[in-house]
Amino acid sequence: MVILDNNVADFYEVETKRINEAVKNNPEKFPEGYIVEVSPKDWLLMKSKFSTSLKGGKTKAPKAFPEKGLYMLATILKSPRATQATLAIIEAFAKIRELGRNINQLSAITNEEQKQPIMQRSGELIAEIFENDLSLTGTETTFELNFAVLKFKHTVKKGKK
Repeated sequence: MVILDNNVADFYEVETKRINEAVKNNPEKFPEGYIVEVSPKDWLLMKSKFSTSLKGGKTKAPKAFPEKGLYMLATILKSPRATQATLAIIEAFAKIRELGRNINQLSAITNEEQKQPIMQRSGELIAEIFENDLSLTGTETTFELNFAVLKFKHTVKKGKK
């Protein structure tokens, strides 16, 4: 799935030209797979699907961004929304790194009593990482991860939002 530059601009609350400037001024930050160039042929097909033209009657084919490109744009753009996205990415990365360290620790510990707090923290990290993607409405959600040294099952219970 990809998102067109004008929709990315709406999401990050900037003008589309700021998206294009970010890409043009930082080519090293957009290696292969971070931007999908829409071919003129595909652009014509896409435009024919819209009953009205896109913002400003675009004539030039837009850029399309997969998830990796969206994240990279968040690190470059200066809008409050882009800053929030960057902070969320950094927080998730730090939690994943901590989870990795916990898994390594668990493989070295044989005492079940010492494993318990590490497993508890690992469960909290997993819940925090996936929290925004889980739609919880008064039910419980269980997910299970199977690592080489640890099979982890965690249930998240939340009240109604």
